[in-house]
Amino acid sequence: MELSDRKKRILRAIVETYIATAEPVGSKAVAERAGLDVSSATIRNEMADLTDLGLLEQPHTSAGRIPSPAGYRLYVNELMDQHQLTLQETERINQALNLKMEELDRVIDRAGKVLSQISDYPVFTMAEAKTRITVKRFDLLMVEENAFIAVVMTDNSVVKNKLIRMPDTLSDTQLQLLSAVLNSSFVGLTQEEMEQTLDKMEARTAPAAFELISLVVDFAVEVLADQSQKKIHTSGITHLLEHPEYHSLDKAKPLMTYLAEDQEASRLPVAMSGKNMNILIGPENVSDALKDTSVVMASYDIGDNMRGVIGVVGPTRMDYAKVTARLSYFADSLTRMFGKGELPSGEDSEDKE
Repeated sequence: MELSDRKKRILRAIVETYIATAEPVGSKAVAERAGLDVSSATIRNEMADLTDLGLLEQPHTSAGRIPSPAGYRLYVNELMDQHQLTLQETERINQALNLKMEELDRVIDRAGKVLSQISDYPVFTMAEAKTRITVKRFDLLMVEENAFIAVVMTDNSVVKNKLIRMPDTLSDTQLQLLSAVLNSSFVGLTQEEMEQTLDKMEARTAPAAFELISLVVDFAVEVLADQSQKKIHTSGITHLLEHPEYHSLDKAKPLMTYLAEDQEASRLPVAMSGKNMNILIGPENVSDALKDTSVVMASYDIGDNMRGVIGVVGPTRMDYAKVTARLSYFADSLTRMFGKGELPSGEDSEDKE
């Protein structure tokens, strides 16, 4: 869609004014923001043309206009300036991410909470596991004569343990032999490969010994299955209530419920189609619960064939320039932290809004 320079300036002024005020924008406000030296009548005619093109909507009989999803899309694609993060924002983000030694889930969850506080929108974060996850090591610790703790460490540094009780007693020697079998036969295998190895082992292993091996291997399979699942964390859902679009609880509740329930949140649109940044505006979202919202997502690289997505959910009247700048910085920071062990310096940021 090819627009004249004046129409672009008017559309940009309306989008940015509506983002700031949440009120329909009239010709006078457009003239002031766009700096156009033309009459109000000319601006109104241009606004009418933009409405006919489907880029603006007129919610009431007044002359004020608001952007349509197509208007937001054109703004995001062609008219939006790059937003510079303030020094305070970069410092706060770096503090949140400077937890490299903590478990991955905790780092990403904390990053989402801080981004939600900075942006005043709900945020979701997702770490997608490696395509191949295996057990790196088994450790067995005797607790009682008929109970031991099985410790499973995966190759992505996750450690899980479980108390296993047995009907019969078990000696230290038997426990050492069990540990030797597990570490020689089941280390470096995926969930499916472990199950196949266990099936083959049944025919050539004494029943009592096979029962013990099965108990530990079944636990290891559960650990690997859990690690291979896509985990989504959501933060700051109540921030929705701070925006005029969601002052009505009837309108806010369905979206808040969608974001709060794990089963629903797992259907958030995290596919990136090879892009580092993706913006879905209004009806571009497939889910009915998101049809009146925008979702902005950025991907990051965790290393070891792992990737993640961090996203912001909010009204279509979202400050896309600020949101994309913050998301881009977060994603770049996460990539540097997990891949290179460093954080961006923030030297390119300016101490300004």
